[in-house]
Amino acid sequence: MSRDKFLARVRQAAEMGRAYRVHLNDVPENIGYVGVEQDLVERFAAEVDEVGGQSYIVSDLAGVHATLSRLVQEAGATTALCWQHELLDRMGLSDFLKARGIAQHDHASLASLPPDEQRRLMLGCDIGLTSCDCAIAETGTLMVCSRPGQERVASLLPPFYITIVERQQIVADLIDAIRALEGSGFRVQGSGLPSNVTFITGPSKTGDIELQLTTGVHGPGRWRVIVLN
Repeated sequence: MSRDKFLARVRQAAEMGRAYRVHLNDVPENIGYVGVEQDLVERFAAEVDEVGGQSYIVSDLAGVHATLSRLVQEAGATTALCWQHELLDRMGLSDFLKARGIAQHDHASLASLPPDEQRRLMLGCDIGLTSCDCAIAETGTLMVCSRPGQERVASLLPPFYITIVERQQIVADLIDAIRALEGSGFRVQGSGLPSNVTFITGPSKTGDIELQLTTGVHGPGRWRVIVLN
């Protein structure tokens, strides 16, 4: 097909599409808001279970330690790819892993290594361990913002992914999550919003191959969430 004929077809298709153009009207702020009527922790945990994860509601940091201890045993973990996060620091994650002989890899420990060595260590980790920026109760979804110390690979590379969330991080629905994202608390100092925002709902799964649902193809096949109530 010649260039002129190709462009003529594009113009024709564009002209035909004008009949179906969407005309946007102002939408009141409260339209589309869903919210959650029941307790946010209970709803979030229930939705995590519904989408293929497993949730554990605990009442204190001792409960976090006990549950996490069972999960690292379940995973047979000897290495962990971790976020650097205030909640993980508060629960004493580094000491927890060290006491169990689990090697911890994070931004601080990897930054000084050559790229090939970083890649080798990250690909060899048994578990990924993060918190989140926000958790959405309506759908059991995590919102995670990439920044130094909170790289998205921790939730993508290891086959077994563990997230620790506390009540104050949970919002009702996606509209609340976006509003939280727009707030200053989620901005990277000096650079505005983070370069990447990922929404995680359930373990990795795909139905591309013969329409058969398969988990763990493009990311972790097992996802566990500890919720500190």
